[in-house]
Amino acid sequence: MKRFCTVVVALALSGCAMVDTVTSVATGIDVRVPSNPDTVVWGHLPAARPPVARLRSGQTAAIDTVSHQGLINGTDPVQFFAQAGIPARDVLPDAIAIYNKVTRPKDAGVHVLTGPLYIEGAEPGDMLEVRVLDLDVRVPYGVNNSNKGTGVLPDLHAKPYPKVIKFDYLRNVAVFAPRIEIPLAPFMGIMAVTPPGGLPNTRPPGAYGGNMDFSLLVKGSTLYLPVLQSGALFYTGDAHAVQGDGEVNGTAIETSLTAVLQFVVRKGAGKNMKWPRAEDRDSWYVMGMDADLSAALKQAAQETVDFLVREKGMTPADAYALASIAANFIVGEAVDQVQLVYAQIPKSIFR
Repeated sequence: MKRFCTVVVALALSGCAMVDTVTSVATGIDVRVPSNPDTVVWGHLPAARPPVARLRSGQTAAIDTVSHQGLINGTDPVQFFAQAGIPARDVLPDAIAIYNKVTRPKDAGVHVLTGPLYIEGAEPGDMLEVRVLDLDVRVPYGVNNSNKGTGVLPDLHAKPYPKVIKFDYLRNVAVFAPRIEIPLAPFMGIMAVTPPGGLPNTRPPGAYGGNMDFSLLVKGSTLYLPVLQSGALFYTGDAHAVQGDGEVNGTAIETSLTAVLQFVVRKGAGKNMKWPRAEDRDSWYVMGMDADLSAALKQAAQETVDFLVREKGMTPADAYALASIAANFIVGEAVDQVQLVYAQIPKSIFR
C-alpha cells in the first residue's frame, strides 16, 4: 500500500477554513483538506457550520481523517499508544491537537469527522455521487476496541478491551497475532451528507449515509447519497483498515486514512431515494436500515425489487423472483442502534 504524498500550494478559499488547493495536474486532486481542530467535528454534525472546502461537481478532494481510537480511551493519544509499543513519532500530530482542542458535546458519538465540504450546485432532490478513488493509511497501526455492553455479545467483556494491531505495509496485511494476518481493505466507515437540523450523535446511520460501516466502499467503489440541503455538506471519518460484515464486537480495525474522493452532482436523481446505495465493478448494492434487523432485511428486499423495476424494467414479480435467486442479502453492521442489511446484485447476470 502506498503512502499518500502530494505537493500543495496553500491558498485562502472564500468561506473555507484551513484548506490547501492542489495545483498538480498529475495527481488529479483539486482540493486537499487536512484534519485539524479547525476542520473536524467530534461525535455530531452541527446544523450550521461553515464549510471547510468548496468543490464543483466533478472535482476531487484528498481528505485527511483521524481515528477516535486513542482519543476516547481515558488518556492522551501518545500515552495510550505507548502502552502498545507505538513510539510517539508514529502518533499523528493531528490526533494530539484534536484531543487537546476539540470539544466533544455531551451525548455525542465517538467519531472524529472532517468537514463539511460544500458541493456547488447540489440541492435537495439531487443525488451526490461519491467516487472512492484512493484510500491511504496514515499510520502503521489500528485499534479494535470492545467493551461491556457493546457489540452483538454485550456481556462478553467485563471492561474495555482495546487491541492495537500493527500493519505490514510491504505485504499489505494487519498482523493480528503471530501466524494470524488479515489483508488490508481500507474504507471509510462514515461518509455522510448533513441532514436538515444536523445530527446530535454520529452513531446511527440513516438516509444521509453516516455510520454505515459498509465494508465494500473500498477503492474503486461509488456511493450514492440523497442531497438533503444546499451544498450537500459532506463529512467523512471513522476510517477502517479492514472489517468483517456485521462488525460484531462493535469496531473494525479503526485507523486514520486519507480519502481521495470525487464528487458528482446528479440533478433530480435523489428525489425518490430512501436509502443510500453503492456499486463497484462487479455488483450493485442496495440497503435497508432499521433498529430491528428483520425490518432492515425487509427494507433491503424492497429496495432490491424497486431497483430492478426502475433500472432494469422488470415487473415487481420478476424482480422479487430474481432477488431470491441471484442477490445475496448480507448483514453489513449490527451494532450501531440502526442495523444495516445490504443486497449484492451481480452485474454479470445482465447480458
